[in-house]
Amino acid sequence: MTAVPTESEATTGAFTKPPPATEADPHNPLHNAFWRRDRRVLDEELKQVCSRPLTFYPGFEFTGDLESVETPGAWFITRHSTILEVSRNPQIYSSSSGVTINDFPPEFNEYFNSIIAMDDPRHARLRKIVSAGFTPRMLARLEDSVQDQARLIVDEVCERGECDFVTDVAARLPLRIVCDLMGIPASEHDFVFDQTNVILGAADDEYVPEFGDFLTAILMAGEALSKLMDEVAESKVGVDTGDLTSVLVNAEVDGERLTRTELASFFILLVVAGNETTRNAISWGLVYLTDHPDQRKIWTDDFEGVAHGAVEEIVRLASPVTYMRRTALSDTELEGQKIDEGDMVVMNYLCANRDESVFDDPLTFNVLRDPNPHIGYGGPGPHFCLGAHLARREIKVMFRELFDRIGDIRATGEPDPLSSAFIHGIKHLPAEFTPAGRAD
Repeated sequence: MTAVPTESEATTGAFTKPPPATEADPHNPLHNAFWRRDRRVLDEELKQVCSRPLTFYPGFEFTGDLESVETPGAWFITRHSTILEVSRNPQIYSSSSGVTINDFPPEFNEYFNSIIAMDDPRHARLRKIVSAGFTPRMLARLEDSVQDQARLIVDEVCERGECDFVTDVAARLPLRIVCDLMGIPASEHDFVFDQTNVILGAADDEYVPEFGDFLTAILMAGEALSKLMDEVAESKVGVDTGDLTSVLVNAEVDGERLTRTELASFFILLVVAGNETTRNAISWGLVYLTDHPDQRKIWTDDFEGVAHGAVEEIVRLASPVTYMRRTALSDTELEGQKIDEGDMVVMNYLCANRDESVFDDPLTFNVLRDPNPHIGYGGPGPHFCLGAHLARREIKVMFRELFDRIGDIRATGEPDPLSSAFIHGIKHLPAEFTPAGRAD
């Protein structure tokens, strides 16, 4: 059920928001069920969603062990210009109540109260400390690491002639880079991968089959990652090991340091956001390049010259983070609709990156698209993605290595979608290529 206020209701504020639904609605884009479907069916329904005026969608009413989770519903923003407006006005649209449509119990704050779920001045304070770790020296070190890891990943699959592109290729690069950045031992990489899958895929039976209560699953995963980060951080107090954890543990900016809880929350954000989102951009990239061999040829014929545009186009069309939520701090107005204090507004980046008023033929994959003012890394303002530069580097380097080494790699089946309204994810993607030798 959707709820579009009439002109009279919007003007007078008489609009009554519908109550949360008791069953998942496959036509409600706030619900995971909407996103489980074939991508072409989904594309068609998104066209309908994006054609509507600003719409209020009801949330979901949980029962039993999950009744402490509140999902009251939200205004669903699809227009590019409106998302820019919300992003540029954090004094009106707050992040501190959460960035997803679910209001989780307070115990979640210990693990998931990261800088993306904060407002200034606390957000500015923590971001300033964290940014101290992203120095030119650190970024240069990471760029070398990205190339080395991409080569190793292709080595691991190149002789086989086939692979699950998500688990064997796309997921491995950002996971290894983030873990290397934070000084996490290689022996813990699979463990980190499993926990991040739980956090962002807790509503997906593949990742949380043994839990009837996804709250327990998410909390256990958060606790496990927090414990790992604390152990790593403890080993780096007073020591410069060249990784970001040692920098952040020992960094002092304006007389302040990160607490262990803040460091753990940042680590969870980094491994979840930095791993899951980049892996999905790379995965969708192979889908788009398989679907559009003409665009693939344009890129491979002039890899360096086209790379920037190709990477931006992958991020635009994939929009790995589907949305971010904000909460209105006062009565306000968007697109002529009255927004009440306390209302949730959902900035749907996937829809905005297909806004026909901004992008010509938006469903077409065009590596030469210019201009391409997508908001795949979030809108402008204090919460623009801190890792955007690194993500772009990873996507570019991974495809350069693939084109150079197993250049005919292609998807041989449909992507298996993640059951999530928050992440535009792929769990599995079969791929084939002509077997090749390992790098010298």
